[in-house]
Amino acid sequence: MCGDGANSLLPVTEPSLLLLIPAYNEERRIEPVLRDFARYFGEQYHGKFQLVVVLNGCRDNTLGVVRRVAAEYPILSALDFPEPIGKGGALIEGLRLAPSADIVGYVDADGASPPSALHALVKLIGTADCVIGSRWVSGAVLHQAQTRVRQFTSRCFHVIVEMLFFMHIKDTQCPCKVIRRQAVERIHSALRIADLAFDVNLLYSLKHAGFSVLEVPTEWTDKIGSKVTSSLFRSSLTMFLSVVRIRLIYSPFYKWLRPLRPLETWIYKKLRAPQPRPGPRGHQADVKRETAGTDRP
Repeated sequence: MCGDGANSLLPVTEPSLLLLIPAYNEERRIEPVLRDFARYFGEQYHGKFQLVVVLNGCRDNTLGVVRRVAAEYPILSALDFPEPIGKGGALIEGLRLAPSADIVGYVDADGASPPSALHALVKLIGTADCVIGSRWVSGAVLHQAQTRVRQFTSRCFHVIVEMLFFMHIKDTQCPCKVIRRQAVERIHSALRIADLAFDVNLLYSLKHAGFSVLEVPTEWTDKIGSKVTSSLFRSSLTMFLSVVRIRLIYSPFYKWLRPLRPLETWIYKKLRAPQPRPGPRGHQADVKRETAGTDRP
């Protein structure tokens, strides 16, 4: 009896968790986000926790801010890509670290998703291989909703994605997701989209490979200064082009479209959008892994 009582008092160890935050010129707003997540999971999570910021061609002092916070929180580190690779490209590179954790998640650098919202998804990971937050299902808590223009474009994009992929997911784009390590490792080579349509690439690759995806209501606060809002038309056009590309990749006609690749490249360049990533044998961008607490010039 005494032995059973002693065992019941032992702390419950949760799965190891790796959280990725892609960042592009976020020096003005990323510091409180990093502190909130580091503090919350340091206090509330009873498993190994890693927080990795993936810097995507930052031209400001985002890396300096990350280093400053990392000096206080050893769980924080960074992947620094000197040249822009897109938000999707940053996540593709960050997901290469999946073998270091049981669960991999990601959120945006603007703090739209609070730490508790991500933790809620982690608690559900046993019921599905991937759990995603949604702003468009019943029960979602929106402290500050998106503008009407962004809501309209979001719903139009949803209709296009549903017509092309039939995934029955209402909010593919909410950047608050967690995935089992085994699922990430299985589908990583299928992740090619470097722009904001990355989420569609990720979710369809998971479903196509037979993994389960659970969509649940989340907590969300739309933030002023969104880079999507500032270039809404160009971002929307790029995302449309990318989801069509994903659909073609999974069609029997894709191999016949190789002569059109130069045209595709030209269109992405005209849209000033990150090029789709090559296959698993493609060249990897130059990357520098930052570690917490290391002095650098």
